[in-house]
Amino acid sequence: MALFHCNFYSSVLNLSVSMDVILPQPPPGEQRNHKLPVLWLLHGLSDDHTIWQRRTSIERYVEPMNLAVVMPAVDRSFYTDMAQGNRYWTYISEELPTLARSFFPLSERRAENFVAGLSMGGYGAFKLALTFPERYAAAASLSGALRNFAEDANSEDPAWVAEMTRIFGDLRCFPGSPNDVYFLAEQVARRGAPIPRLYQCCGTEDFLYSDNLRFKAHAETLGLPLTYEEGPGDHVWSYWDAMIQRVLAWLPLQNGDES
Repeated sequence: MALFHCNFYSSVLNLSVSMDVILPQPPPGEQRNHKLPVLWLLHGLSDDHTIWQRRTSIERYVEPMNLAVVMPAVDRSFYTDMAQGNRYWTYISEELPTLARSFFPLSERRAENFVAGLSMGGYGAFKLALTFPERYAAAASLSGALRNFAEDANSEDPAWVAEMTRIFGDLRCFPGSPNDVYFLAEQVARRGAPIPRLYQCCGTEDFLYSDNLRFKAHAETLGLPLTYEEGPGDHVWSYWDAMIQRVLAWLPLQNGDES
C-alpha cells in the first residue's frame, strides 16, 4: 500500500487544505492500467483527515481489497455550506472529487464509489449518497449524527446552539432543507432508482443511539435498502475500529452495478 499526505489549494474555500490517500501498490514490474474503486472516508466533529489512520488500522484492513481510500478534512462544518462560514459542502461534493481524480487514478463509476464516516462524518456520508444517489453505490454511517437539528434550538448549551446556528442558519428551518437527511431519504425513495445501499451501525450506549433508531425506522418505512447493526458500544474508537471492518466486508466491491 502507498500512503499520500496531500496538501493543495481549494478555490472553493480559498484555503490550503489537506487530505490523506491510501492507494494499492502495483506488484513490482507492473503498471496500473485501470482506475481504482474508492472509499471516501469522512471524519467526525473534533477530528481531521489523519484520524482514521491514527485510531484504526484502516490501511491494513484495505490492503487485500484493491481499494483506494480518500480521507479529507472539513473542520467542524457538518459537511455543509455554512450559514456563517465556508462552503464545505460545495468543496466535499464537487471540488474535492474532481481534484482527487486529477491527482490519483480514482474511478468515476458509480459502482466503484462508496462513502462512509463516523459521527458527523456518518451524517456527511448519508447526506452525500442521498443527495447524489447517481454517484455512490453505497454509504455507511457509524454512530452517525442523524439528527433533526431543529431540536437543538432548545439545547441548554448556548455554545452548541450558537455553533449549530453558524453552520445551519435558523434551526427552525432545518426540516425539509437540503441538510436534512430524513428529507433527502424521502426524496430518494420517491424518485426510485438509483438508490444507494445504506449501512448503519451504532453502539447501544452511544448518546446518538436514539437518533440512529429513529433514522433506521424512517429508512425502513421508506423501503430503502438499509443494513443495520447495533450492539454494546459507546462513542469511542474501539467501537469504530471494529465496525469499519464490518463496513469494508459489506461494501459491494464485486457486484456493484449502475442501478
